[in-house]
Amino acid sequence: MEKMWAGRFAKALDKQADDFNSSLHFDARMYKQDIEGSMAHAAMLASKGILSAKDAEEIIKTLGDILSDIQSGALSLEAEAEDIHMFVEAELTKRIGDAGRRLHTARSRNDQVAVDIRLYLREEGEGIISMLQELLAVIVKQAEENQSAIMPGYTHLQRAQPILFSHHLLAYAMMFLRDIDRLRDALKRMNLSPLGSCALAGTTYDTDRESEAKALGFDGITLNSIDGVSDRDFCVELLSAFATVMMHLSRFSEEIILWCSWEFKFVELDDSYTTGSSIMPQKKNPDIAELVRGKTGRVYGDLMAMLTVLKGIPLAYNKDMQEDKEAIFDAIDTVKQCLTVFPPMLAGMKVLKENMFSAAQKGFINATDLADYLTKKGLPFRTAYKISGQAVAYCIKEGKVLDEMSLEEYRALCPEIEEDVYEAIDLYTCVKTRISAGGTGPESVKNQIAFVKGKIENV
Repeated sequence: MEKMWAGRFAKALDKQADDFNSSLHFDARMYKQDIEGSMAHAAMLASKGILSAKDAEEIIKTLGDILSDIQSGALSLEAEAEDIHMFVEAELTKRIGDAGRRLHTARSRNDQVAVDIRLYLREEGEGIISMLQELLAVIVKQAEENQSAIMPGYTHLQRAQPILFSHHLLAYAMMFLRDIDRLRDALKRMNLSPLGSCALAGTTYDTDRESEAKALGFDGITLNSIDGVSDRDFCVELLSAFATVMMHLSRFSEEIILWCSWEFKFVELDDSYTTGSSIMPQKKNPDIAELVRGKTGRVYGDLMAMLTVLKGIPLAYNKDMQEDKEAIFDAIDTVKQCLTVFPPMLAGMKVLKENMFSAAQKGFINATDLADYLTKKGLPFRTAYKISGQAVAYCIKEGKVLDEMSLEEYRALCPEIEEDVYEAIDLYTCVKTRISAGGTGPESVKNQIAFVKGKIENV
């Protein structure tokens, strides 16, 4: 296939160099966006009298035919084309001749690719937001079904205080809600059309960039043509948001992996989301969660690759920027893959409430509640804290827990302690009396569930 830029050159591009230079094998996925952008461009050229109405009509119709043929498989993407833009233009020219050659008037591949990738990322970004909504719905369902399950809450991976399992799940719901907000913000900033910036300096033709932008669903146009073709901030922003999504999925995966272990045994994953061992017949491995955790590093790498590619590029467009696509495409594919398997894995997860409660009964996680009890009896908190610590030390020495201390043993530490101490340090009381907004109390958890539900419905 003759290159569109062949007029300047006396020799053909070396075959290995041509393969190295080509981006069709990865930018072919933007064929729909490339065709949509070309349709809008043809319509604008005709509206300004730069292209005849007849040529524009023929171009738009034929581009629609090309789109249908690619989608049906009737037209395969030709390996010799340099990129998706050249492939579509060559196919258009092959079908309608000179009219196809007129389409590239008042544009460059520089602004063309900048439009294509924005259109593509806008669509994929919205799709990932929808997938996050589906994950949130599963989290809320698990939270609603387990509002009575008490588990130990942890700091430093040490048992700290009793919490509701639903409260713990909803912490991840808040994270994923922020992820949706980040994606929305990035997509909004990205939604400006660079089409008409041309190579870097604009064009001598009297074009209408605003009409093209509106036709393609953009909120407006980029106001500097150099920035229009060289900006990839939106790729960095989206990659950062994707990396944060993966970080949250990875943290969640890590906890599920821990909870599945015999050391915790708080949950059991469905057989359809676990694997076995080739040699140990007893094994049930949380491989799906482990893979999600592992793939997080891959998306981090995509973000770092993008930042590194962009860090030393002078204005305006440089071929280095072709590297933006493989990084952002890989991140999109990875995030979507993880968000496809994670919600059903979570939905099928069995919560072992008795094991959670048994673990919560150990580790003195009601020690803070004992201190609060003493404070309400009139002791300064630091004094109450010390007495509670002494009670823990005594229990460790005697091999018992706080609930098992006799009233006489308690009064030996503090005469103000009365029979009602046992109610105060009961795990159900510990959870129920945490009434502060956002806390683990049942009413607070119900409010959190309602909040997340409302957010899902209005995203």
